[in-house]
Formats: sequence, C-alpha cells, structure tokens
Amino acid sequence: MWELIEELKNEILVMMVAAMPISELRGAIPLGISLGLSPIHSTIISILGNMAIVPILLKILVPVMNYLEKTIIFSKTIGWVKERTLKRTRSTIKKYSLLGLFILVAIPIPTTGAWTGCIAASLLKLDYKSSLFVILSGVFIAGLIVSTISYQVFGF
Repeated sequence: MWELIEELKNEILVMMVAAMPISELRGAIPLGISLGLSPIHSTIISILGNMAIVPILLKILVPVMNYLEKTIIFSKTIGWVKERTLKRTRSTIKKYSLLGLFILVAIPIPTTGAWTGCIAASLLKLDYKSSLFVILSGVFIAGLIVSTISYQVFGF
C-alpha cells in the first residue's frame, strides 16, 4: 500500500514540475527517472502534465497579464515578459506562422516550451484551436527529445 502511495506521490510531483514554467519537460523527465520511474513512464506523465496546462494558459494568459500589468507590484515584470516574448518570437512566428510556433515549443532549449508558446500565441492573437494543436504537438515532440537525451545521460 505504501509503495502505491509513494509511486503516486512521485507521479504527481513529476506532473507538477512538467506543468510549471521554466522547468517543464526539461526538468520533469529527468526528475521522474531520478525518482525511480521508468523512462517511458516518466516521459508519459511529464508530457501529460505539460499538456494539461496548455488549454488553460491559452484562455487566461492575456486577461491575467493585462490585469497584473496594471498593478504596481507586477507591472514591470509583466511588461518585461511581454516585451521579451514578442521580441524573441514575433519574427519567427510571423515568418513561419504555426510552424514557427511548433518549432518554438518542440525544441527543448532554455526559454522555449509550452509556456512561451502560449504567451506568444496569446499576444500575437493566433487562433485558439490551431495554437492548441500546434503547441500540444510541440510538447509531444519535445518530450520525445528530452526523453531520448535523458535515456542517454542516465544510461538505461
């Protein structure tokens, strides 16, 4: 019984790390493997955790960021996030459209991923359904890439 609880605790932790900005899949998959989950198991729950937040982010990011931008505490931070995201993504997404968004999400390097993709899609006012499909596809590919790299590093 305790083993099941411990396994569920580890799975929930991995899913939460996958859903958080910055770490996303790049942190969740190696974390899951280091906690004793199999690479495939860690990959699947990390991808699901990272995907779970995407529909919510695409719907709420703009209203939440607009609200926070009007506050004294968060105005500079939100302005910086918007400016930085647009500066790094606008030309690529304008040039390559949804393919650019896919590449932004699918290549697991720092400052890319589902969160950045959602911010970019929201700020550039891209179609919700198209953005959702492209970002989820990118998360899946990024998960496979990170899993492959983690598999090589951990030597399973």
